[in-house]
Amino acid sequence: MTTDFFKRVWAFLLFCLVQALVLNHIHLLGYATPLLFVDFVLSFRRGTARWAILLWCFALGLCIDIFSNTPGVASGSMTLMGLLQPYLLEPFVPRDSADDLVPSMRTLGVGKFITYALIMVVIFTVTFFALEAFSFFNWQQWLITVGSSFALTFILILVIENIWNK
Repeated sequence: MTTDFFKRVWAFLLFCLVQALVLNHIHLLGYATPLLFVDFVLSFRRGTARWAILLWCFALGLCIDIFSNTPGVASGSMTLMGLLQPYLLEPFVPRDSADDLVPSMRTLGVGKFITYALIMVVIFTVTFFALEAFSFFNWQQWLITVGSSFALTFILILVIENIWNK
């Protein structure tokens, strides 16, 4: 239990620092911004208490908001992801698996993990940029921003997942 807690704290600090110091300054073609901290939500164990997931997600979102000057955008989006994560994970987990299963390509299989990550990242990017824009006046630019940021974030998550599983 304590080892898992310290790994979670380490991941929390790492995602917060990488997002704030590096990834927030990347804007490919003026639209695509990688939001890699959503990978923090993808890796919660199956049996983790829902209140703990919500608390961790809100705290990470709040830290990202503080360092990125996006008041409430990341914390609201991450809290939504923390709320949905147990329900979106359950259809992809084999019935006979352990309660402490960590979702990854190795444990879920490549196809199931890609589908799980795809759904989570789409919901997150749509929520994040809808809260950030708070208007659909320029919906073409919003759609390009959501699509390009989704693609960049999803590719980075798959790359990191492949690196961790080797």
